[in-house]
Amino acid sequence: MKISLPAQSPMLSKDFIYGVATASFQIEGSADTRLPSIWDTFCATPGKIRDNSDGKQACEHVKLWQQDVDLIESLGVDAYRLSISWPRVMQKDGSLNQQGVNFYIQLLDALIAKGIKPFVTLYHWDLPQHIEDDGGWLNRETAYLFEDYAKKIVQALGDRVFSYATFNEPFCSAFLGYEVGIHAPGKAKVSYGRQAAHHILLAHGLAMQALQQYSPNSLNGIVLNFTPCYANANNAEDINAAELADQYHNQWYIKPLFDKCYPDIIDKLADDEKPQVEAGDFDIIAQPIDFLGINFYTRAVYTTSENEFFQQVDMVDAPKTDIGWEIYPQAFTDLLTSLNEKYSLPPIFITENGAAMADKLENNQVSDIDRIEYYHSHLNAVNNAISSGVNVAGYFAWSLMDNFEWAEGYLKRFGIVYVDYQTQQRTVKASGLAYRDLINARS
Repeated sequence: MKISLPAQSPMLSKDFIYGVATASFQIEGSADTRLPSIWDTFCATPGKIRDNSDGKQACEHVKLWQQDVDLIESLGVDAYRLSISWPRVMQKDGSLNQQGVNFYIQLLDALIAKGIKPFVTLYHWDLPQHIEDDGGWLNRETAYLFEDYAKKIVQALGDRVFSYATFNEPFCSAFLGYEVGIHAPGKAKVSYGRQAAHHILLAHGLAMQALQQYSPNSLNGIVLNFTPCYANANNAEDINAAELADQYHNQWYIKPLFDKCYPDIIDKLADDEKPQVEAGDFDIIAQPIDFLGINFYTRAVYTTSENEFFQQVDMVDAPKTDIGWEIYPQAFTDLLTSLNEKYSLPPIFITENGAAMADKLENNQVSDIDRIEYYHSHLNAVNNAISSGVNVAGYFAWSLMDNFEWAEGYLKRFGIVYVDYQTQQRTVKASGLAYRDLINARS
């Protein structure tokens, strides 16, 4: 089983960037050498993580980074997307933690030496706990603390970074963390989710200004996740429900970047649920970006609801991944083409796409044919979008290796490399070999 693309696909050119992606809290371990984050606190709260695990060890990447760089190189990728741990590189007083900074400098230098482009995300959900204690993303001041962190770390890393993303998936931080409470910090109120989202977007705009000043030669942007919304039935009520869901979960995070406003659904919120927006905020948020990162995994189907704006429908008989997400690659094409029609977009990078599967390590091999099929269908879905005129410049598989999967703990495996958490042994899965072969076959 292999991953293949049409012979004339632009994705078979050496100009198209292929990479793998990870995030700091999910792989790094070495929790004793950084400040506590909101995820440490969340993991220590009974009932929050499915297997009662935490990120203290994870994949021990801080200790094993050199072999991990060799592993990345062995896959033939052009780029590696990683995130900086804010609690690892900053002290409580706002000064840099040089030990943490040095870790990333060594890592970046090793990647560059091997010809691998570093794509760096400044925030992948691990807010320092002491900032959360002061209100976290509900506190407007946090946006300015983020700007300060961005300025300092970007200057410290110098010209080593090919691309910076300010944030990974503001939806998850705001909605999952502050509105429904299934991610750290576990708060649950509509007004909290909307306000956190606004402060994260404000922080993005402030950090973009810092990036333009201190790292003008890197590609600078943001990474948003999208779950395309479909109507359960072809009637006006369900179509409207899907439209409202799309505004609430998807457009809420992108529309301010390009149109300097929130979607119309904001008018349906109660006054005490709407975010507090100060004069000039949208001008800061809508900084020009060099690229838009898009993360895609699945779609959602909606019907009308008496009490809510919309209600999600479980597609019971549809094929699903091990985490329960429907496999529906057409939604990937639909998403990319619809965003391209709706907004005047910069080049797009697919910064995450992948699948959790029930992997088994047998005879030092993982025969994850289901994941190869997922990658094959989704890479072709991207190709179809490119054929329709969407400017996609690269694709990152999520993820390099199995890791701490947030509220799921270590129960779900997304990696193209298998990790035995007891021995920390890494084994490239069949999907990793298929991905490598696709990349190496480019002309």
